[in-house]
Amino acid sequence: MSEQASAHTINDLDEIEQMAVELATLAGAEIVTTFGGIFTVRYKTGDAGKLSMRDPVSEVDRRVETLIRTRLAERFPTHDIIGEEMEERPSVGQECVWAVDPIDGTTNFVNGFPMFAASIGVLHRGLPIVGAVWCSVSHAFRAGVYHAAAGGKLRFEGDDVTPKVNAAVLRRLAGVPVAADADEIGWETRKTGSAALECALVAAGLLEVARFSSPNLWDVAGGIALVKAGGGVVREHDGMAWIPMHSFTPAAHSGETPDLRFWRRPGCRGDKKRRGDNVRESVSARAPDQIDLWPRNAPSYRYGKENQRTETA
Repeated sequence: MSEQASAHTINDLDEIEQMAVELATLAGAEIVTTFGGIFTVRYKTGDAGKLSMRDPVSEVDRRVETLIRTRLAERFPTHDIIGEEMEERPSVGQECVWAVDPIDGTTNFVNGFPMFAASIGVLHRGLPIVGAVWCSVSHAFRAGVYHAAAGGKLRFEGDDVTPKVNAAVLRRLAGVPVAADADEIGWETRKTGSAALECALVAAGLLEVARFSSPNLWDVAGGIALVKAGGGVVREHDGMAWIPMHSFTPAAHSGETPDLRFWRRPGCRGDKKRRGDNVRESVSARAPDQIDLWPRNAPSYRYGKENQRTETA
């Protein structure tokens, strides 16, 4: 089922988009109010039970997610919620799921570096149908919310967004998970520290492409809806090749029942060269190793062994 077909089954799609925009705006207001202040910061533990110094969470993250969950419980009590900071699931198994990242780029936020976003994505049967991402920067040179619904236009604060490309610029920008030498990858590379922000910047045409390594559902659910509304293409890597990405598929973790929350966790582990045919067989039940975003009219490219970009016919 396509995003448009899924959207037609949702009678209140406009209301859902409006609510997503309200929540992203609310999150942005909280972020702006507390940015630069002194607040509590703790660090999450990884799968091995050790502190991850690269995964901080502030009191602002939790406060914002609490506000969002409260509003959703009032407006859409039968919808499920998957948030980064809280594991509570109000309606597991429902077709409509809200994926919430109260602050994507928390490391930047707690360090006072103004590159982050608040992401609200809505999925219907795994298909991204609505996205609203508050961004600290934008094509309009100010903070605001990029938003879109399946089958609709990309908008910023209610106004249509038409990406403008200067033909005189011969080397465009690419968002990457690891900064690389520009001569090695074919673009001028940028690493913002926020996948949601980079999704929005691709949708708006400020980044030509972006690639993410093992993102979480809440990092990109809202942003992917924006990219598709802006005419972009989303692909996932199945361990052997880049293939179109249409939806998010529940994945299992540690023997648990497959769930969208675990989407980022690979079902196959170990060296990619040794996975063989089993990788392709497991794609539908696991997260991709990487995803990338492209504008609709970009040339077709393949990536070589050293991730060099070479144009194909």
